[in-house]
Amino acid sequence: MMDGSYSLARDRRPGQDETGANGDAPSLTTAIERTSNWLLSQQADEGYWCAELEGDSILQSEFLLLLAWARREKSEIAQRVSKQLLAQQRADGTWAQYPEGKLDISSCVKAYFALKLTGHEPTADYMVKARDAILEAGGADAVNSFTRLYLALLGQIPLEICPAIPPEMILLPNWFPLNIYRMSSWSRTIFIPLAICWALRPVVDRSEECSIQELFINQPENWPELRCPGQEKATGLFTWDRFFRTADKGLKTLEAYRFRPLRKRALKACEQWILARMPKSDGLGAIFPPILWSIVAFKALGYDDNDPAVLSCWSEIDKLMLHDDENQTTRIQPCKSPVWDTTITLRAMAAAGHGSDAPRMRKSIDWILSKEVRDKGDWTNNVRCAPGGWFFEFNNEFYPDLDDTAMALMALQEQLGEAGVALEVHPGQSWENTTIVTTSNKVAAEDAVGQAMLLDKVTSATKRALAWSAEMQNHDGGWGAFDKNNDAEFLCKVPFADHNAMIDPSWPDLSARVIESFGQLGVHHQSRGKLGDVVRKAVDYIRDNQYEDGSWYGRWGVNYIYGTWQCLVGLAAVGISLDDPMIQKGAEWLIGCQQQSGAWGETCDSYENPNLKGIGTPTPSQTAWAILGLIAAGKEDSEAVRKGVRYLLQTQKEDGTWDEEPYTGTGFPRVFYLRYHYYRIYFPLLALATWAKKSNSTEGSR
Repeated sequence: MMDGSYSLARDRRPGQDETGANGDAPSLTTAIERTSNWLLSQQADEGYWCAELEGDSILQSEFLLLLAWARREKSEIAQRVSKQLLAQQRADGTWAQYPEGKLDISSCVKAYFALKLTGHEPTADYMVKARDAILEAGGADAVNSFTRLYLALLGQIPLEICPAIPPEMILLPNWFPLNIYRMSSWSRTIFIPLAICWALRPVVDRSEECSIQELFINQPENWPELRCPGQEKATGLFTWDRFFRTADKGLKTLEAYRFRPLRKRALKACEQWILARMPKSDGLGAIFPPILWSIVAFKALGYDDNDPAVLSCWSEIDKLMLHDDENQTTRIQPCKSPVWDTTITLRAMAAAGHGSDAPRMRKSIDWILSKEVRDKGDWTNNVRCAPGGWFFEFNNEFYPDLDDTAMALMALQEQLGEAGVALEVHPGQSWENTTIVTTSNKVAAEDAVGQAMLLDKVTSATKRALAWSAEMQNHDGGWGAFDKNNDAEFLCKVPFADHNAMIDPSWPDLSARVIESFGQLGVHHQSRGKLGDVVRKAVDYIRDNQYEDGSWYGRWGVNYIYGTWQCLVGLAAVGISLDDPMIQKGAEWLIGCQQQSGAWGETCDSYENPNLKGIGTPTPSQTAWAILGLIAAGKEDSEAVRKGVRYLLQTQKEDGTWDEEPYTGTGFPRVFYLRYHYYRIYFPLLALATWAKKSNSTEGSR
């Protein structure tokens, strides 16, 4: 293991103890060892890591609404989940998308309805507070399309005021502008079961037993039009907004006259589409909303409660539950994140000196390799390429993503590197003459045969993942998460698209992570052949999407700190000069938003208000991102980095962990945010260990 004890003070040398200003911070070496040991203690027997993935209150609310639809709202699990939902209510009676966020009207209405259904008296103080807050914020009239669908499902409003979701869309060919594969993968997996429900209308009217008319300001037919957050009503003779709203009315008129000649065929196609995507998956899409709506869709189609497909969906939801027996509560995760957590942990552990020659790291690598995608998925509708890459969850074969694939590539390469094995790609003009060369600077291990087999598996998986990632590049040079060229912005005007996630276009943070994985394998912006062209195109895309102040937008993490960190790291990895103005401007922006404590923090509010970029409660994860970005930009010896490192050392707990309450993960900007419970652990470890290695290397060259 590397020494990792480079001093925080300029006049100290490696090996001396480093303490913070208060004199009680651990040494850098101690801090790294503490966190490494804590992570090792959390490793599953199978070799993976998987922490809680925390969303907001809608996960509890929507599950309770499903139970009420199934007439199970009096069950023990319903009472436990409702108790958790009540615990998430804030002092002012509201619920929000993240702890410090403003009232979210859809979350509040669903929570109030769910609590009332599960027996909470509307005269209770907390219910009165919630009701008053909802009415002041516009009432149930202001909820989004998904919330309207839940209200309609339980007989509170007519289904006619919900957006039309025609199942016939599944029959449209790929060349047609509105086919289902123009939607993002997550919207697609929700759309199909919802389309079945919209067509078959499996309403369970609970209005006589439990009405929430007290939340209505106007009658439902007078509720406002649905629209994506932040989108204004378009003006002009022809707009996509007007086109889709006219189409919505037309579809509802045809429905009223029962003119639906393709309905039976469409429903069968939707049913088969869902069933085909359930094997090798933790439920449809491996995420909570489509799994939930699949239950309703199957029941609407006439499936029995004991049908294997229905039981499978209930089982997958059960796997997402976390039970707190001390408080008698149960909370629900939106999905699980084992591949993501494991790959980042492996990277942090490699930086801390734990390589693939260590048995526990080897076990984790074997687990990651077992999760490689080898079957075709939805992405093949736009890409002709052999399967490769990784997904996010335990099982989700149809939906590998570029983010997890890039992290896995880097984790495998860095783990081998720490064990003395270098993996390097030699790009050719085609995939046939692109080769991966391995070299070792260590004496062969006792398990030479096993190491050779591992190396062969890693090399093969790496080549497949590189080919898949390169072929998934969008026409603008960037990458989306799950699909290629999934950028039809006009689809965001569809009335049911108000979840702000209808498409999956290129984003700079994700694009930079992909080229970072290429760069660590030796592919640079000056490389020849196909991969070199891919990297150059991506660099141009990232350059074009930098803001004037030097920052980049972060789609998958909060927010500009996340985006700027990743872009700096990615650009440096592919050999862009550290003197390049875009790298210098990015580093200057990060330094400029460092807080007096030495930390960085940014609120989710920055998605709605860019004036808040780089501003927020300090967090260990965002501080780590900023440190890593500055190190990549050549600022490892700067006072900003030293202050950031000192902050992490001073705030580390004795067990090697850090506290972090704010959400720093992004599901859908302005709609759904995430708290990854390991972000506060492995990112600080990665930052501290990377700085220790870099500093030792710099010191040795002086």
